[in-house]
Amino acid sequence: MGKIIAIANQKGGVGKTTTTVNLAASLGVLEKKVLLIDADPQANASSGLGINVEEVEGGTYHLLEHAISAKDAIVSSNSPNVSVIPAHIDLVAIEIELVDKDHREYMLKQSLQEIKDDYDYILIDCAPSLGLITLNALVAADSVIIPIQCEYFALEGLGKLLNTIKSVQKIHNPDLDIEGLLLTMYDSRLRLSNQVVEEVKKHFSDMVFKTIIQRNVRLSEAPSYGESIIAYDATSRGAVNYINLAHEILKKQ
Repeated sequence: MGKIIAIANQKGGVGKTTTTVNLAASLGVLEKKVLLIDADPQANASSGLGINVEEVEGGTYHLLEHAISAKDAIVSSNSPNVSVIPAHIDLVAIEIELVDKDHREYMLKQSLQEIKDDYDYILIDCAPSLGLITLNALVAADSVIIPIQCEYFALEGLGKLLNTIKSVQKIHNPDLDIEGLLLTMYDSRLRLSNQVVEEVKKHFSDMVFKTIIQRNVRLSEAPSYGESIIAYDATSRGAVNYINLAHEILKKQ
């Protein structure tokens, strides 16, 4: 049975999409069958794997509307063993359209039942908000990865996210686990980066991944070529970090 992992943090710019795309690609090269679900209206995870979002006819929006089956929404990517359910700009309207529907928090979970066993891992790239789309992702997921950037406001809003996760566990999904807190954008030259690492490890100890994602220019460049860091520069520090993260997740299982 496939494991569904949501990558979530309501703060923007913390490395959610970078992590989703490159973790998917890393698990793919380690010969795991992966499905990436783009649940962010910006659709950066889709374009980051070479998909032209202008040409998307069926994606996460149609899936949440139950207008299309999960199997029909899947497209192939340019990354080995990685398929994608892409996002579309229409996804911004889904929160309004679902608001008066019964069981609106379970739309994604219901849609994924038929394909869950077809993949080793299903990764969901969440939007930078705690709205209905992210709630759907948390209800559907088995666990959640929380990226935290090694910068000044790193822990701001983390309490709110953890409270949301507790609330989802209590009301909708008692089996939801925290896969781990992932430190991103780390620069060993900066005292602040080291202070954030110490602070997060002090407060959350075992919940923090051993792998830390370092600042890397190649990681920033790869999306503009529609490629993961593994395809763009497999020898870069960013690629090594994400392969290590994939190994750490596989070891946990």
